[in-house]
Amino acid sequence: MIIELKDISKAVNGRPVLKEINWHIGSEDTWLLTGAAGSGKTLLLRIVLGLEKADSGSVNLLGDYKYASVNAGVVFQEDRLCGQFSAVENVAMVNERLSEMVAEEELGKFLREEELYVPVSSLDPVTRRIVVIIRACIIPSDVLLMDEPFRGMEEGLRSRMISYIRDKAGHKGIVFAQRGGEGLEFCRRFDLGG
Repeated sequence: MIIELKDISKAVNGRPVLKEINWHIGSEDTWLLTGAAGSGKTLLLRIVLGLEKADSGSVNLLGDYKYASVNAGVVFQEDRLCGQFSAVENVAMVNERLSEMVAEEELGKFLREEELYVPVSSLDPVTRRIVVIIRACIIPSDVLLMDEPFRGMEEGLRSRMISYIRDKAGHKGIVFAQRGGEGLEFCRRFDLGG
């Protein structure tokens, strides 16, 4: 599967943000989508996901692809967790074939036992971010799109999370949207500038 972005342009409040963007995301690709704040990284991911419409251009799904839109595991800038549910419940709910036992096993690679079954609203921001990343990785999907996934993480944890993501992705494409590329030197770069 290839996601083809062809001549994508988008203005926000009359200000051009994305201008004739052409980009291919293949199933074996790992990309760092980079650029300054306000350069359109989040906006471009939202267009790929079909959450925003481009003013011009198109997003095409090439190859033998069975869905009408991109089937992605997503990390948004905001956590989008169900605050009253536990980490285990938040992860298990996105995959009907996944048991809470498997969710607990995956989360247990990073969380302490006492963090697994308390409401995620009581967890610190970095721990919630870990839950979001694990949830995105276990959703049956064709690509992982991650917008500033490592916010607040120290280098050692970030490195462990990157290894986890790469392992879980297998042959899926991955896009990390980040201002900085620390720990992501192995990625191909797509720079929006700004």
